[in-house]
Amino acid sequence: MSALIDVDGLTRRFGDFTAVDAVSFQVEPGEIFGYLGANGAGKSTTIRMLCGLLAPTEGRATIAGHDIARDPRAVKRSIGYMSQKFSLYLDLTPAENLEFFAGAQGLSGAERRRRVRDALEHSGLDARRDTLTGALPGGLRQRLALASARLHQPRILFLDEPTAGVAPDARRAFWRDIRAVAAEGTAVFVTTHHLDEAEYCGRVGLMVDGRLEALDTPAELKRTLVPGVFFTIDGDAPRADLRRALDGAAGVRGLQPFGRRLRVRLDPDAALADADALTARLADAGVADPRVEPTTPNLEDVFLELVGREAA
Repeated sequence: MSALIDVDGLTRRFGDFTAVDAVSFQVEPGEIFGYLGANGAGKSTTIRMLCGLLAPTEGRATIAGHDIARDPRAVKRSIGYMSQKFSLYLDLTPAENLEFFAGAQGLSGAERRRRVRDALEHSGLDARRDTLTGALPGGLRQRLALASARLHQPRILFLDEPTAGVAPDARRAFWRDIRAVAAEGTAVFVTTHHLDEAEYCGRVGLMVDGRLEALDTPAELKRTLVPGVFFTIDGDAPRADLRRALDGAAGVRGLQPFGRRLRVRLDPDAALADADALTARLADAGVADPRVEPTTPNLEDVFLELVGREAA
């Protein structure tokens, strides 16, 4: 199976600043590929290059077989793009927005009408086809934006922070749409600040300061980069007291705030790598009624581990 996105040593410099540093990866048909990193890590610059909007300084990449530097027009015909900012017209209805973008994508006649009709139906917008887009809830607006990006049936879909500012229920519905798109064989390249969403991706690339520091499945990233035993600690004591009770203890690999609780990572063979032992340690330190629960690593743990290595 040929990769729909093939990137080899892709680099972009702005003067002395390297925004993207020798990045390499492939994305297969039907794959949901997550691209994560903090603001300024190089995610948007990578997307701009892959969409044919920005020439690379070094390296190469092909999109559906088209070289991004030599044939950017063919690249643009092969992709759909949805940004984090709602880019459709709020003073048009969903039907009118879809009609407009269908025309902009070169569709006409009966085929254009059919695709607009299907997009309204599949997005759950048929009953609101004549409602002004500005009056729609945020989740429905994003589904409309996704439908608009797919009208010309692109082989590759770029989603840049597609659920920014969207309520949790709407985010889950949106990801069901994304999985359905990938099931049709479309390669989906998605950036997100919501690390829980990255669990839906087949593979995840983690960008730190312009470099692709890790790339694998979510499960494998967690297994290899944050081995250990995890607990969350709750209770009536201030979180600072929980920290003081465990700072410097043998086998403690990390302490991270988790809401009002504390998240603890321990070496597997540490004496404290047991809920009863950890509870006893806290009680001995004067923490009243600590509540200790086993938990599992997540992609936020992976990201913090990578950032911490870079800062060391």
